[in-house]
Amino acid sequence: MEFYQVYQPLTSSPLSWDDTHREYEPCDALKPYIRCFWGSQRPYTETAKDHIAGIVTPDTCMDIIFETNFTENRLDNSFCGIDDASFFSAEKTGAFCTVSTFAIRFYAWSAVLFSEESMRHVKNSFFDAAAYFSRITKEIEPFLFDITRMEERIPIVERILLRHLHPERQNRIVTDCLAEMLRHEGRLPVDRLSREVHVSLRQIERVFQENIGVTPKTLSSLVRYQNVWKDALYNKNFCVQDAVARFGYTDQAHLLKEFKKFHSVTLRDAVKQAQDMSHFYNI
Repeated sequence: MEFYQVYQPLTSSPLSWDDTHREYEPCDALKPYIRCFWGSQRPYTETAKDHIAGIVTPDTCMDIIFETNFTENRLDNSFCGIDDASFFSAEKTGAFCTVSTFAIRFYAWSAVLFSEESMRHVKNSFFDAAAYFSRITKEIEPFLFDITRMEERIPIVERILLRHLHPERQNRIVTDCLAEMLRHEGRLPVDRLSREVHVSLRQIERVFQENIGVTPKTLSSLVRYQNVWKDALYNKNFCVQDAVARFGYTDQAHLLKEFKKFHSVTLRDAVKQAQDMSHFYNI
């Protein structure tokens, strides 16, 4: 199963974009592993509009982020592991500078295929990207000052990623479990998951921690939350009661409580905020 064909997780504001933040599809060869490339279309000078803090929600992905500051001649990088809780991004402070952002968003289960390390300790954490992706970071950073447009950076980065992709590291237990999770839209209990793939739950938990950084129960809950979020945002006929039945929640209160646990705000407010951000940026 090509997981990306049945599951495409969303951020908290997938409807908003401008020249400072856009998402770009990867080439066909990388689509099974990379959710998107994202960042600024070209270098820009920060304004007050760019300093608005936003909510970052669990999207079952991991990101390498490069921040290039042309004014201060500085390049920073970070690796954001998988999150199982939302948080607010910090507002930028200081003098306005000319900057650009370039980021790679991996599906949570594919980041390990490009890394020199396991994903055991990455949950809810930021690291120097070189700690997990030293070869990729070393090859990408040198050209970020000279090649500044997103459309020119992406093909170069794609070639680098393809050189450092190791599909042979893909764990069969992980892929078998993911196939069942996605097929059931995250509503499959982990004990039944264990029976479906004929592997003990203890072994599944061990390989999930090594390859993804969370337990299968946590990932399954995040997949279900993501499916609810996508349905609520894009389905004009969305009905909470229908979602309760479709995604296997006990009742409406259970769905709304779990959504707020992951998203920090109510489902109604989340949809409104995403739509408001769309109006704010697309002007």
